[in-house]
Amino acid sequence: MVSEPVRTCIGCRARAAKRELVRVTVGSDTDGHPVVLPDPLGTAPGRGAHLHPTTACYELAVRKKAFGRALRVQSGRGPGRLESAAVGEWIEARAAQDRADTDREEGWSSSS
Repeated sequence: MVSEPVRTCIGCRARAAKRELVRVTVGSDTDGHPVVLPDPLGTAPGRGAHLHPTTACYELAVRKKAFGRALRVQSGRGPGRLESAAVGEWIEARAAQDRADTDREEGWSSSS
């Protein structure tokens, strides 16, 4: 029996199967400052952390300043102030796509 990898969500701190979480990692913005980026394929180099792809877990991670700690990065914006808006946008886009897919499966049209 092969066991599935388990990771801990940096937002809610619950353990879950790796496939249920989105990996996040550190990249750079246009000014060269470190920012948190989603890595849904899990292929980006460097240290990563995992997060449930929900607004609730994202907001909890932001409130607890968990991104900087989990990724072991200090931002020029101050301790624990690592910019993570790209992750929030990715989660919102994914939720919108999931809603559209559900509506399509149920025969609903968003144009009505």
